[in-house]
Amino acid sequence: MKKKSSEDIVLEIKDKSELMVDLAYSSLLYNNKIIAKEVYDLENLIDSLFQKIQKDSLEGVKNGKLSVNSALTLMRLAQAGEEIADAAQEIVDVELRDVELHPILKLSVRESDEILSKIQVNSKSILCGKTLGKLKLGSETGMMIIAMKHKNKWLYGPNKNTRIDQDDILFVKGPEDGEKHLIELAQGLSNDV
Repeated sequence: MKKKSSEDIVLEIKDKSELMVDLAYSSLLYNNKIIAKEVYDLENLIDSLFQKIQKDSLEGVKNGKLSVNSALTLMRLAQAGEEIADAAQEIVDVELRDVELHPILKLSVRESDEILSKIQVNSKSILCGKTLGKLKLGSETGMMIIAMKHKNKWLYGPNKNTRIDQDDILFVKGPEDGEKHLIELAQGLSNDV
């Protein structure tokens, strides 16, 4: 297996920390401890990636393969992602400690430019049996699937090869009008992808 470059690690930290924030708010909105625990697991992963980038950067400087400024830039970028991951973990602490979420917070999350939604796929849905790459839901509805539950299995950050099946539960984010369109597709009320 090919060794990941420092740039790849920084990008992974960025992508995973963004996902964590979305998952953290989803766990609060839907009182979902499973998603909250996943945020904790992802935070542990980011901690280890952050330590790796620090070590690799210092070794790169020592070996003359990386300038001090480049090493500092990589470490600062990784640190920013790690701080976002820490903040996401603090958000899910509310859910994991069974603290009642103030209704204003739920309302403010719902009224943001991007909303988070949980949608179940009906057996009559045109989405059933198709991959995300084929459906192109992001460009067609504006909604991005951040996580999904298939039977008892969770998938975080699905990709173009991920298939949607009957009864899958999709956790999505995007504009409110896109949510309406995706709900209609998932319920089999529309075939207009």
